[in-house]
Amino acid sequence: DRDRDRDRDRDRGNRERGNDDNAPDRAMFGSHRLSDRQGGGRDRDRRDRRDRGAAGPREALPTASANAYKVGAAQSRDQELRRQVQSHLNKIAPDNIATIAQRIVDTKVTSSEELESVIGLIMKKALTEPHYCETYADMVYALRTRYPEFPPENEGEKPQSFTRVLLNTCQNEFENLPTSFEPTEEEKSKLPPDDLRIEMKKRKDKMLANMKFIGNLFLRELLAVKVVGQVVHDLIGIKESLPEEHMIECVCELLQAIGHTLDGTQHGKLLMSQFSARLMELKRCSSPDGSAAFSKRIQFQIQDLLDLRQNSWQKKVFKETAKTKEEVRNDAYTEARNKARGMDTEAMFTTAVAGARPQYIDTKKSPGHK
Repeated sequence: DRDRDRDRDRDRGNRERGNDDNAPDRAMFGSHRLSDRQGGGRDRDRRDRRDRGAAGPREALPTASANAYKVGAAQSRDQELRRQVQSHLNKIAPDNIATIAQRIVDTKVTSSEELESVIGLIMKKALTEPHYCETYADMVYALRTRYPEFPPENEGEKPQSFTRVLLNTCQNEFENLPTSFEPTEEEKSKLPPDDLRIEMKKRKDKMLANMKFIGNLFLRELLAVKVVGQVVHDLIGIKESLPEEHMIECVCELLQAIGHTLDGTQHGKLLMSQFSARLMELKRCSSPDGSAAFSKRIQFQIQDLLDLRQNSWQKKVFKETAKTKEEVRNDAYTEARNKARGMDTEAMFTTAVAGARPQYIDTKKSPGHK
């Protein structure tokens, strides 16, 4: 018994000093023994690197195959322009909007066709990255006066300006809105069920992102109130048949993006009241058999929008949005302070005003701004 106690005490002492031979290999877990942290490990690493270098040159990479991908020179002016603009757009963030906008302007545009290509790329990025929708709208606002007007294609038409081409692009995207999100028989035969479901979700996300982008253009005064009214009327206006569910989703997405600002003017408030009455009417619609005309999901989405307006457009935000570095630092400071107070930081959310106009727009409109 005394021998067993002595061995146990010796093992305990070895573990405390970090010399336990039976311990698992610490290298597997990214840690080192105490002696390694005190410098012995660094010396051994240097010896290992020196030994590897003395063993000879590294093995050469295999020869590229004949059909390996190579970045070739642009074959046309349009291809070169699209490459440059796409490269700049891939680097955009809320902190560098002015820098990216200037680089895009420095990519010279010499015709209305090239201007359409630039705006088409911006629109495509905004619809595929709704997380950065506000950022792309801010960049569009920065570019609106940076390009010259180009002569119209047909005599008697207005010149092609950046804003006009942008609005035409948005209109074309809206007019190409799918009439249904049910897959066709051809799509069902070509795609597996999982891939088909992913494809349908991509189309729906793109449609909602388009509504969000249109709303952000309105907030930056690039779209008039009457355009918003026409969009909503085309989607859920009174017609011979009830609108499709995805059209109601589009309206809810658009109104949530602009609600506070639209409700802030007399004409906008009248429109919002009409939109709300129409949505409530659709929510209560029933089919000939007596069942609800729309799914519970759509009914709840309509009610959420109406409740949001009733709550002065104050909403709880759980989903992260694109932020500047300063906003990230402020959030980290707030989280650390709340954690020190013993608050549950995991369940935290922020409160935001849905559809508020960007602050820099209101600042430019103030009397004291130059």
